[in-house]
Amino acid sequence: MRIRAMTPSEIVVDAEVLKVIAEGPRGSFCLLPRHQDLVALLVPGLLSFVSPENRETFLATDEGLLVKTGAEVRVTSWKIVLAGNLGAVRDALRRYLEERSGREHQARLALARLEAEFVHRLGALQRSSGV
Repeated sequence: MRIRAMTPSEIVVDAEVLKVIAEGPRGSFCLLPRHQDLVALLVPGLLSFVSPENRETFLATDEGLLVKTGAEVRVTSWKIVLAGNLGAVRDALRRYLEERSGREHQARLALARLEAEFVHRLGALQRSSGV
């Protein structure tokens, strides 16, 4: 079976696997090569897969979609963090959340500047029109 995990901007994983374990709104589920085809929503959490060498690898995913057709499993999500073990997942998620927090802070500052500029221009417009 083959897994392809991708975000809108990159293919994070493209590998042969023995099984895939994912988490949906109703709990976790396991996919094996001969299981029925399916489409499943993914909730934010961990997805794991086992390589032909019996090595388990973890992905942390945001909300997404999993589609199994034949021997192919496709996972799409806005954000996927690849790590070999659970400790690495924790560290990668910490870095991602810190980075996201910084971007959100910058976005809030930019929005505050836009709002202040709007209020300033509105006041100037009202003063010039005599209102």
